[in-house]
Amino acid sequence: MIPLHYFKIKLKSMSLLKNFTKTLLVVLILILTFQNKTFADGGFPVRPGRLLISPSVSYFFASSRWDSTGVKKPFPNGGKYSSIGATIYGEYGISRRFAAIVSLPFVYNDFTQNNTKSATSSGLADLETGIRYYLANIDFIYYFSLQGTAITPLYSNNAALGYGEEGGELKLAFSGSGHVGDLSSYFNASDGVRQYFGTNGPIQNRYNATYGLSLDEEYENQLSVTVSGINSWSNDKSFNSAIPGTNKDFSFLQASLSYGHSFSHEISLFLSGGEFLLGRNTGVGTTVSLAFVYRLDYR
Repeated sequence: MIPLHYFKIKLKSMSLLKNFTKTLLVVLILILTFQNKTFADGGFPVRPGRLLISPSVSYFFASSRWDSTGVKKPFPNGGKYSSIGATIYGEYGISRRFAAIVSLPFVYNDFTQNNTKSATSSGLADLETGIRYYLANIDFIYYFSLQGTAITPLYSNNAALGYGEEGGELKLAFSGSGHVGDLSSYFNASDGVRQYFGTNGPIQNRYNATYGLSLDEEYENQLSVTVSGINSWSNDKSFNSAIPGTNKDFSFLQASLSYGHSFSHEISLFLSGGEFLLGRNTGVGTTVSLAFVYRLDYR
């Protein structure tokens, strides 16, 4: 006869495994969705022949999460999640109306419970390539653009790096510039609808709004505030420990503050920090990112 305490230990182990799986799946998606490119990714046109290259590095940390009803809870067993991402973003002005876009991310994820490493993963994530079309402008102050993007996974058999599914996105952006006294200001606002094509592939609404202000008349320094978020819907609303994968049904709202400095007309630096304000099926995340922007003209 098998002792009763054996079943208690087994049930407890299964419960810990289930909690760990849920926690890991909740937070893995966050570093993939957080790429703050408001300094480049907007409605302002890119001069024909201009190549914009932006290498960036970001750090994400979370030790608690919002559940499916939006209630904030700590990760079980003192769980903590951190992730470092490195991304190369490129933008090239093909003509006065068209620009080509590419984004290549690499991520390293680490999850610990009770100060012991439980899971790590690293590798190339989802490649994004797209074409942006500048629809119109108003007095060359306000600009409208439409962008189509293809999502291509660069990994296989590694659910920690993304959905592993191809997808597409259509995004509309509106940008403009103005003045506050003697200082210059600008704004970017965009909204995109993204669809992943696999089984229960989520459909997502991704939105972003940025307001920036120069701190001097030479435009060398600037501050900007960004509000961004994602609403993701899928028929798959549960975590399944038997089928590894990232969470497909979630939402979050994030606010961030950025400082930018231009060393020259060609080289700029951006430092950003952000906090997740509210969410559902997602982690309570803190983010920090550093990006360099290089502008090269070939015409």
